[in-house]
Amino acid sequence: MSDVPKDTLVTYDVREGVAFVGLNRPEKRNAISDRFVEALAATVVRAEQEARAAVLFGHGDHFCAGLDLSEHVEKTPIEGVRGSRRWHRVFEGIERGTIPWISALHGAVVGGGLELASSTHVRVADESAFFALPEGQRGIFVGGGGSVRTARLMGVARMSDMMLTGRVASAREGEAWNLAQYVVPKGQALAKAAELARKAAGNAELSNYAVINALPRIQDMSSEDGLFVESFVSAFTATSPEATERLRAFLEKRAARIKHPGEL
Repeated sequence: MSDVPKDTLVTYDVREGVAFVGLNRPEKRNAISDRFVEALAATVVRAEQEARAAVLFGHGDHFCAGLDLSEHVEKTPIEGVRGSRRWHRVFEGIERGTIPWISALHGAVVGGGLELASSTHVRVADESAFFALPEGQRGIFVGGGGSVRTARLMGVARMSDMMLTGRVASAREGEAWNLAQYVVPKGQALAKAAELARKAAGNAELSNYAVINALPRIQDMSSEDGLFVESFVSAFTATSPEATERLRAFLEKRAARIKHPGEL
């Protein structure tokens, strides 16, 4: 997309039911400014209306290097609070919206970039990706939801290590720490993310909604409460018209059976 105007902070395209959302500030390593957040917010709403799944990626050599510090350093404390809460609302639109989001990660996935990636449901990193939370070295703290989303992915101990020592994790380390579910050769993250998004787009919409909204909430409940809610979500999804047709297709052997990964 080299012909995209430079003032287009977020690119957007829909193909085969999948929205491709591109962070487009490559000269700043896709650092997130206030204008950038608002452009992303509008694009997230559009994707929700027009697609069944979405892919989030970065133009240029990096996914996202995080907060635009040149803008942040001028803010008062209350402006900082308002900015952080705005990030929370926009990222929540991804995490707890109505469609699955797959992120394609390469180069820097740093600070706010890691917080943004953490709001997506599936993360694909290529071998060039690296993860860091340099807030401790900058004299600041995470403000885009990282203390909740990212900490729950990797655990507080690992996140504390990264923030206190400036540790940088490779793509393979990120996979081991649950920051990515897939690692692919350099340059192939977007293709893999698109493949996974097309699969997710083919699912029943209500099932996708339950996975991305009920599952994380159940994790916050007690075991008994979680099992109770699971029963209702399970019954509700199974009796939807789309589920009824899909189950009938399986029983009548019109649906593909699940195979071992090595089976032809």
